[in-house]
Amino acid sequence: MERIFPDPEMLSSAALEHELLAAAPEHRRSNRPWVSFNFIASIDGAATVDGRSGQLGNPWDLRVFSLLRQTADVILVGAQTVRAEGYGGELLGAEAQAWRSDNWLDPHPPLAIVSGSLNLDPGLEVFTQAPVRPLVLTLAGAPQERREALSQVSDVVNVGEASLDVDRLVDELAGRGYRNIHSEGGPTLLGSFAAAGRVDELNLTVSPLLVGGDAGRIAHGSHGEGEAARSMELARVLKADSMLFLRYVRPAQ
Repeated sequence: MERIFPDPEMLSSAALEHELLAAAPEHRRSNRPWVSFNFIASIDGAATVDGRSGQLGNPWDLRVFSLLRQTADVILVGAQTVRAEGYGGELLGAEAQAWRSDNWLDPHPPLAIVSGSLNLDPGLEVFTQAPVRPLVLTLAGAPQERREALSQVSDVVNVGEASLDVDRLVDELAGRGYRNIHSEGGPTLLGSFAAAGRVDELNLTVSPLLVGGDAGRIAHGSHGEGEAARSMELARVLKADSMLFLRYVRPAQ
């Protein structure tokens, strides 16, 4: 792995771990919960191949993906991401769990799933094989029958009335002690957080593939009238073979 920016350098495996596991200076200076996102996209902008993001990656991407989630207080995902990618069982290996314990973190970061409709099967492995009881973040108007069923396998919490209230969601997680919030998708979730101005960090892997077709972008959603695009600052560029790993942060306020 090569660091291109800042301070170009070839990184050993140990150096890569140190780089990605160290608390980011922007996070240390922040006086509010820190929300990071991790996505992958092809060089022509596709976020998936045949409906899944995994086919865009390679072992380097998987390594970075795992290291980025290793420091999280909570892993935030949308319901469609869970249905497409699984998320059953332990999210980290034994070595990563040991690192977390050595660094005063719970061995397993809990999973928080955002679902306005609660269209989730309580029998999914994400519930039945979870090492830590998941959270399901939903809306006040979600169907009561589904709420009761999911309450048997998760903690179901309202974070909005008719639509997702991003600030309320972040406050809910922070109130549980989860101040380092790391999200792995999907596009609707990133779009909602971007519209609310609550994306502090975006880690984007650029896969050297031309996908074509009608695959969507890494973010989508309604764009309100008068809503301005938000600037991000490039903080790091890593390169492995022809794959790029970009880290962007919200400008200091």
